[in-house]
Amino acid sequence: MCAQVLVADDDPRQAEVVRRYLTAEGHDAVVVHDGRAALDTARRLRPDLLVLDVMMPELDGLQVCKTLRGESDVLVLMLTARSAEDDMLTGLDLGADDYLTKPYSPRELMARVRTLLRRARPGTSPHAGAGLLRVGPIEVDPTAHQVSVDGVPVACTRGEFAILAAMVKQPNRVFTRGQLLHHTRGLDRSSTERTIDVHVMNLRRKIERDPQRPAWLVTVFGVGYKLAGGPATSR
Repeated sequence: MCAQVLVADDDPRQAEVVRRYLTAEGHDAVVVHDGRAALDTARRLRPDLLVLDVMMPELDGLQVCKTLRGESDVLVLMLTARSAEDDMLTGLDLGADDYLTKPYSPRELMARVRTLLRRARPGTSPHAGAGLLRVGPIEVDPTAHQVSVDGVPVACTRGEFAILAAMVKQPNRVFTRGQLLHHTRGLDRSSTERTIDVHVMNLRRKIERDPQRPAWLVTVFGVGYKLAGGPATSR
């Protein structure tokens, strides 16, 4: 699909390489080189996707992501230094949809872009057409991409929703982190499995009465996570 992509990177040469790859795949790419310009341009253009470097002048990528996530649901792909794991975890915590560590292959970046855009397209979800699914107080609407707990809507990022949508269909099944990664981005990379822990931590804050003592989204030590409860009901 053709999309409008905003690239924010303070390295002009790297940003130009990304722009050329995006253009070659039919996307409309705009490049900026600092965080303030990224924020202003995103507000003005309302792009489909923002490729956002963490280390930038004026405002860093984390500040830009936090601000934009409070204003829109634009897709955000963070670019982080390989040694800056805290930046990656913080970016996901702030609502980034995916991340890529530097140095990276432009081909891998394009694969991530395609995956994000494909998953965001209405009607292309593998759950499209499914009815409402409920486990205990947790209700997931795969078609409308909505979650509620005890009837109260809960705002989830795409990664969080993908995890919950997979688990609510199979209550009490134990999912490994690798399996959950497959659901969140279609890639099975053990080097990024810690990102699942961040998504689970955030989900617990949203769906559990006591996130420190989860009753529903529980840890199976040495294996992964499961959504505890009886069989899922649908309507």
